[in-house]
Amino acid sequence: MGSSITVVGMGADGWDSISPAGQAQVLQADVLLGGRRHLALLPDTPAVREPWPSPLLAGLDELLALHAGRSVVVVASGDPMVSGIGSTLVRRLGPDAVRVIPSVSSVALARARMGWAADDCETVTLVGRHVGALRRYLTRDRRLVVLTSDAAGPAEVARLLVDAGFADARVTVFENLGHPADETRRDDRAADLVDASAADLNLLCIECAGAEGLSTAPGLPDDCFDHDGQLSKRPIRVAAVCALSPKPGQLLWDVGAGAGSVGIEWARTDPRCRTLALEQHSARADAIERNAARLGVPTAVRVVRGAAPDALAGLDTPDAIFVGGGGSRPGVLETCWDALRPGGRLVAHAVTLETEAMLVEWWKRHGGELTRLAIEHAAAIGTFTGWQALRPVVQWSVVKGEK
Repeated sequence: MGSSITVVGMGADGWDSISPAGQAQVLQADVLLGGRRHLALLPDTPAVREPWPSPLLAGLDELLALHAGRSVVVVASGDPMVSGIGSTLVRRLGPDAVRVIPSVSSVALARARMGWAADDCETVTLVGRHVGALRRYLTRDRRLVVLTSDAAGPAEVARLLVDAGFADARVTVFENLGHPADETRRDDRAADLVDASAADLNLLCIECAGAEGLSTAPGLPDDCFDHDGQLSKRPIRVAAVCALSPKPGQLLWDVGAGAGSVGIEWARTDPRCRTLALEQHSARADAIERNAARLGVPTAVRVVRGAAPDALAGLDTPDAIFVGGGGSRPGVLETCWDALRPGGRLVAHAVTLETEAMLVEWWKRHGGELTRLAIEHAAAIGTFTGWQALRPVVQWSVVKGEK
């Protein structure tokens, strides 16, 4: 954009909390951008002052273009790279275009107040995000520092904790953290905070107590998913997710997603993983969205409603693809293979002889591993117990370009 952009962090106590280097940048700026509260805490300068547009992201590019070629300083809370505008600007403009001068983050202050070491707790941001994303982190005895968007955040989080079986979780609500006069602290059970009011600037520290919670490792129980029978059973699903080999920040196409179990398990392995779940049946697509919300990945899993291969056109390039349904339909495997980036992984399952025959041909052509999965469970036979077999599944897994 041709401008010099510096992002300066500020604590709740205002101008005095900004570092000398940050103060110098503010005093020399042609343009000052930030929230109205932040701008009001700055001393008088000749700079043009512009509050953020609403919604911010929709108007950000236009605002920056308006001040192209000028020295722009953005004022933000604490460390602007902790769920802040600094991260947004770096993603949009690149790290070479943005200089960041942080202050002490609210997360660091909260840990200091609680006496928690950084490696003993997890930071979860709900700023501008679905509160359901917190569910992925809920396990017994886990410590969480939770950033919220506004005054409604503590009550929303408390209601979610109660609903998830963590009514006895110990929750500390900090308001105006770092302000010499207005900082407050409330310690309570989640069940006692469901109607809590709070200042707009608040942060939660949670010690999970109550339910055991769910592991983020692949292999959730089948009854975690709402489904109509179109579900990759637990042992088959584990084999699929492990073969897909999820890595942080990668994108999966879950083609013929059914209940969405494979794509949801992929997304749960790391908060940066994403899934595009393709499903043509409306009721199943609805179930995927419910399952994703209940299992803590409400925005990491996006449902694409339609049938392969046509509905795959124009989607973001995947790092991995799972074909769990519709693999025998003409053009599906070809479209998936062409879309997959070099070095990406493709895993396809077959339960019919026709689809199995196709996978055998693709295996001969492109290599990889061809595996037959036959699983048996103990089940009642009258007053006795015997083995009951699941339908065998043939799995083809391959890395593109490996052969």
